[in-house]
Amino acid sequence: MSQTAKIAIIGTGFSGLGMGIKLKEAGYDNFVILEKSDDVGGTWHENHYPGCACDVQSALYSFSFEQNPNWTRMFAQQKEIQAYLRSCAEKYDLMKHVRLNTHVAGARFDEKTQSWTIETCDSRKLWAYRQKKGLNPGDKLNRKDRSLPEFSNFKADVVVSGMGGLSTPAYPSIKGIDTFTGKSFHSQDWDHDYDFKGKRVAVIGTGASAIQFVPEVAKDAAHLDLYQRTPPWIVPKPDREIRPLERMMFRKFPQTLNAFRQSIYWMLEARVLGFVGNPRILKIGELQARRHIRNQIKDRELRRKVTPDFHFGCKRVLISNNYYPALAQDNVDVLTDGIREVRGNVIVDNNGHEREVDCIIYGTGFKAQDPIPAGMVHGRGGQDLLDAWKGGAEAYKGSAIAGFPNFFMLMGPNTGLGHSSMVYMIESQIQYVLDALKKMDKHGWRSVEVKENAQSQYNASIHAKLGDSVWQTGCKSWYVNENGKNTTLWPGFTWQFRQQTKRFDTGQYVCEPEAEGADEAVPAPALN
Repeated sequence: MSQTAKIAIIGTGFSGLGMGIKLKEAGYDNFVILEKSDDVGGTWHENHYPGCACDVQSALYSFSFEQNPNWTRMFAQQKEIQAYLRSCAEKYDLMKHVRLNTHVAGARFDEKTQSWTIETCDSRKLWAYRQKKGLNPGDKLNRKDRSLPEFSNFKADVVVSGMGGLSTPAYPSIKGIDTFTGKSFHSQDWDHDYDFKGKRVAVIGTGASAIQFVPEVAKDAAHLDLYQRTPPWIVPKPDREIRPLERMMFRKFPQTLNAFRQSIYWMLEARVLGFVGNPRILKIGELQARRHIRNQIKDRELRRKVTPDFHFGCKRVLISNNYYPALAQDNVDVLTDGIREVRGNVIVDNNGHEREVDCIIYGTGFKAQDPIPAGMVHGRGGQDLLDAWKGGAEAYKGSAIAGFPNFFMLMGPNTGLGHSSMVYMIESQIQYVLDALKKMDKHGWRSVEVKENAQSQYNASIHAKLGDSVWQTGCKSWYVNENGKNTTLWPGFTWQFRQQTKRFDTGQYVCEPEAEGADEAVPAPALN
């Protein structure tokens, strides 16, 4: 039987699982969900470093249709979120649609059949190949190398990408880094077998992941050097245990959980007034962050090092109660002179000072500006998606791209948030894509493709709003590409985005009818 389905979903995070659940609810059963890892959960399965947790309240960071009364903390930790997603996949009978350990190496649109050919291989074999060749995730593969794992083709009428923007690890470009003789790994590929006791550890980067794992590593390491390029603004984390009595109330009276969720939602929505409306409002947050530094760090020089010199909110605002105390420990040094090169097991800073280390941990985040690697997605005329995005990633309503028919993105360009839960945005996009599929079936359309002028006009309006936001006040962040274009964030309230995506607006698309005699999709074999 040919490897064919009506709909192929890539990824099993909130996006992929949410899309699958809503497809089944709408009566669609001929779909597959392709997952590169060995279990569902997306980023919450891939990222398992010590201290990994969400920075949005648990009650809101979950599906609206599957609210969880059993969260144990206000801000859930990684294992609990991954378990929640796994339970969703099992409850809604998605596992028979999921193909684990399936790496999507490429997807190409066939204009003759108006469908997609997806190239896949065994993720475990590809991982072993990458390690042998010294390749990082996202590095281009040499297709002429005969030692590459075997690839197979899979066909689908529609592709829905659930690959999050924070899915491809970013590694620093440092002279000699490849010749480091000690242990090294990215925060996403944490080595839990490595014993930090008695070790000299270097952490490169001070992003959202680093502020969570640095305190944990500092507990065991003999010494920790934190190489900081730019300090982030950090405010106290209002975390606490959700008491058993509260959880019991949420289970017995679901309306109380929903009311709690709604209160969090509207509290977070108010932040938009500062990010996009009047940045002066954010001064309140800056004062809180400065007080947080004073309260937790007594050393004046260290205070100076960790105090940002950019507008509060320009870069992602982080939350932590234990990061600053960890930096103040005697076995931790915050280094701000950059790195010139690595020689053997020695890191040399830009002033020529040398420091020996046993282990390097990359807390350097992800390729948010290039969430989909070059050579992976080819649309009409064989155009590479990254070529279409030469000036920066953009899409229509973060969901559809001109030149790429029947290809939808969840968590696409300019759908990211600096203030609230991405799950809300994901559910909005799922509704939009689902309505598109229903209209395709109703009208007998073989393909739908957003018009180029519709995409251009939409993005012009988005960037006009972004121009007055705090994110464009001059700091360097992963929100903005090298040309100064903000390709990641949504400049408004989340309920405004939901209104925009409530219905699939066919007038903004070229809709091609089904060709006579076209073959129907053969259902993909169910996996048990």
